[in-house]
Amino acid sequence: MKILICDPISPKGIELLQCRPEFSVTVLPKRLPEAELLPVVADVAAMVVRSETKVTRAVIEAAPKLRVVGRAGVGVDNVDVEAATQHGVVVMNTPGGNSVSTAELAFAMLLALARKVPWAHASMAAGKWDRKQFAGVELAGKTLGVLGMGRIGSEVAKRALAFGMKVIGYDPFLTEGRARALGVQWPTDLDAVYQAADFITVHMPVTELTRGMLNAAAFAKMKPSVRLVNCARGEILVENDLLAALDRGQIAAAALDVYATEPLPAEHPFRQHPGITLTPHLGASTAEAQEKCGIEVAEVITSYLLTGEVRNAVNLPFLDAKTYELIKPYMTLGEKIGKLLAQLAPAQVDRVRITYGGKAQELPNIDPVTRAVLLGFLSRAGVDDLNNINVRSIAATLGLAIEEKRSNEPVTFNEWLHVQVFNGGEKVISAGGTFFGSPNNPRIVRLFSMPVEIPIAGILLLLNNRDRPGMVGHIGSLMGQHGVNIASMSLHRDQAGGHALTILNLDSVPPPSVLEALQRDPDISNLNVIQL
Repeated sequence: MKILICDPISPKGIELLQCRPEFSVTVLPKRLPEAELLPVVADVAAMVVRSETKVTRAVIEAAPKLRVVGRAGVGVDNVDVEAATQHGVVVMNTPGGNSVSTAELAFAMLLALARKVPWAHASMAAGKWDRKQFAGVELAGKTLGVLGMGRIGSEVAKRALAFGMKVIGYDPFLTEGRARALGVQWPTDLDAVYQAADFITVHMPVTELTRGMLNAAAFAKMKPSVRLVNCARGEILVENDLLAALDRGQIAAAALDVYATEPLPAEHPFRQHPGITLTPHLGASTAEAQEKCGIEVAEVITSYLLTGEVRNAVNLPFLDAKTYELIKPYMTLGEKIGKLLAQLAPAQVDRVRITYGGKAQELPNIDPVTRAVLLGFLSRAGVDDLNNINVRSIAATLGLAIEEKRSNEPVTFNEWLHVQVFNGGEKVISAGGTFFGSPNNPRIVRLFSMPVEIPIAGILLLLNNRDRPGMVGHIGSLMGQHGVNIASMSLHRDQAGGHALTILNLDSVPPPSVLEALQRDPDISNLNVIQL
């Protein structure tokens, strides 16, 4: 498998990849623009980037073998995650690698703004000695608003509390319990942070909700003495609005490490503004952070390519090796149930309901199992490059709603995975599965709401028949005459002499002549050959 390292990472990270005999590692000497990158990615299985290389839709489409993009850092703004998901490419980052370094830079900027360090240094460098002009404020007793309480924001909050600050942590996903555990206040809304904070530091990703959130309207709600730090993403800030707010005295000062356009143009007004402290995107620029990120990105890529373990993926849920081993049998069972139903369900369906019962409802992560069911079910759709990464996206595109339910209702089996398919509110087919003896022995034990026992392998022949003497022998004789071996058989009838469901596990696909002979029998109907 070829791995392409597009941007500089720690030599230790490169060594970890190079020492694997399964990998062929290529390190680009410099960042390549899109046009030059396209022919290079044609045969790569993995790409490693930092913030410089842009992994666009065109790049992803030019890399048919690409399975994973590893970002040595937190933000993935330079990766088209939607395009990656649609093409079945996992996007992983390294959120732990630079959390401390970015938090420390943000805190250094808070101190620099509070004590006017950059301006005092410039004055001293110019040969002056002006102590009165650079009188500052203390952090102790002041209120810090932290916008974004993820890894970095939480690290900043810890340091601020140690300095005696009062911290208000705003994050749409922050719960009151988590806020209490961190020792921070939990605001009612964002405006409450703007109105109360003496300092504000930003640690949020760029989304539709956060892009441009620090704008003229936001600055108008802040204290005139507020000092703002942004070490997250430049697009969160409306730059012209910040300049206007500083010039009007709506805010006191700002310290920025990130910008809407990087590198920051030489003529940019930020460079000459007396109220702004600038650094050239140094958040992760420590020796420790670079080494951690390089090692971590190498480890997550290796684990995914060689074992299927998913860590730090932005378009797949976390799945460590232990959890993967636990749920892998359910994934196998789920995919086979999905394939079975795909070949029996009518063309028009709009909803799939997956119920996890018995021990299955205790699984720590059911999403991979649901994806496996969908992978099997959507195999009938003829979608190119369908895989467990893009399967939910494709299901949504096809208008297929997915329901997942953990059920604690009593079931006959220790483990229970039940899949129902609906159209217009009406159930059209269902199947349920479990394990016999061990996870290595999966079985389908319910089909068409009837009890069955079907090993999930090989070829299945399903048919409805009238329950009459000699039917099993008749079917077996036909198979034998044409060299088709029966591996196992499952029968269920509603009553003696009534209607029956017969399911045969076959070693090979029966020839058309056998199927034609069965279809000619007036007591046989609904003949289906299923390939699992």
